[in-house]
Amino acid sequence: MNSATVRNLLVRGMLAGLAAGVLALVVAYLLGEPSVDRAIGFEDAHSHEHEMEVVSRSLQSTAGLATGVLVYGVAFGGIAALAYCFALGRVGRFSPRATALLLSVCALVAVYVVPFLKYPANPPSVGDPDTIGRRTTLYFLMMLLSVLLAIAATMVGKRLAPSLGAWWATVAAVAAFVVVIGVAYEFLPVVDEVPKDFPAALLWRFRLSALAIQTVLWGGFGLLFGELAERLLNPKPANAASGQTIPAAH
Repeated sequence: MNSATVRNLLVRGMLAGLAAGVLALVVAYLLGEPSVDRAIGFEDAHSHEHEMEVVSRSLQSTAGLATGVLVYGVAFGGIAALAYCFALGRVGRFSPRATALLLSVCALVAVYVVPFLKYPANPPSVGDPDTIGRRTTLYFLMMLLSVLLAIAATMVGKRLAPSLGAWWATVAAVAAFVVVIGVAYEFLPVVDEVPKDFPAALLWRFRLSALAIQTVLWGGFGLLFGELAERLLNPKPANAASGQTIPAAH
């Protein structure tokens, strides 16, 4: 793949990430923000200290939320596009569109779902401020381990494919990934700092909305970027696109 194609895919990846970010922003505002407001209300009701707001809650839930989600969408779209350039043709004989969707699904699982299942997202008022550094380190350690194991599982699947066939090689690679992740879950420390009186339904809704935001972000990116990549890498002839035929010469 030449540098011009990589550059074009990078630009398309960032645009697709921006568009997917807009979709995720809608989900975050409609599903996530109400849970955050309720969690802040719970914290205010159980705290005797009142800290002065540096940034108002209304600004956080609108401009602040939009800036964070959209910048994240553009950044991850560019990174995912570069990963796509490397993966295209190396993970199987898939079309550019199918490769983009497959990469997005695998990235969602490895980058977010696997760490989320071990260290799920928590709303405000959940977690000890003194342990935030430790919790952040554990989360990123789990994410890094998941990504590295996903890459290793892909390589193992490629090695096993000639002898086992594509189907059973994939099954073996996925099984190995699940087993090693299970071992990591067992040995990494457990973090449980949810207050006993915190509403379970609110915690569940917050975590479900966090998962929905990431699913929309990655899923939307896979579909949008896949379409853009397909049009770039497999352009339709002009006569086919217009439905016209070239008359045969006599």
